[in-house]
Amino acid sequence: MNQFQKLATDGSRPAGLRARNREVRHHRILEAAAEQFRARGYDHVKIEEIAEAAEVSVGTIYNYYKNKGDILVALVSLEVNEVLALGEQVVASPPKNAVKAVEQLIITYIDHSLTYLSKEMWRHAMAISTMQPTSPAGGTYNDLDIALKQQTGRLIEKLITMKLVKDGVDHRSLGEMIFHGQNDMFINFVKDESQSLGALKTHLRRNLKAVVNLITN
Repeated sequence: MNQFQKLATDGSRPAGLRARNREVRHHRILEAAAEQFRARGYDHVKIEEIAEAAEVSVGTIYNYYKNKGDILVALVSLEVNEVLALGEQVVASPPKNAVKAVEQLIITYIDHSLTYLSKEMWRHAMAISTMQPTSPAGGTYNDLDIALKQQTGRLIEKLITMKLVKDGVDHRSLGEMIFHGQNDMFINFVKDESQSLGALKTHLRRNLKAVVNLITN
């Protein structure tokens, strides 16, 4: 069940009818925005059209977000927070092979990357984080990247304790290197509309195997 479905069906959270209605409206805004952005392209969608599709007023949208970019980054947050939750399962119980463990985590990130966002939406989100790094939206995007880097580092740390990776390996630095490497390939993937997800995963697996084999016992 994805976050849209969860928000729509979870009647137990948050407590109180008013809070529940607020969360349902929020869900409708994000779902409508995702559908509109995917169908028509981010640049061509207006706030008013998102409001109409979500069956809320324009003012209601502005109660949640300052602009369209904030809505887009909120969708990135949904994407990444689901990925982080799935990644925690890998960190908690990784395969007993270092290459397979790192592959499983990184491929989990990639497999979920187009759940809510298209390649075009990712390009706009990346542009916001680059052009407006100190804005709330830019800050959120960068914080999510940090969380993914840290999770990758914690997986390496777990593999060290399992004696699958050499003692003395700097798990934080290696986690950053692995994350930045896959992130660079992901950026190239979203820039190239012709590149398939399967091709990206094949490339990632080849690179990850080469890196992780250098530090395995």
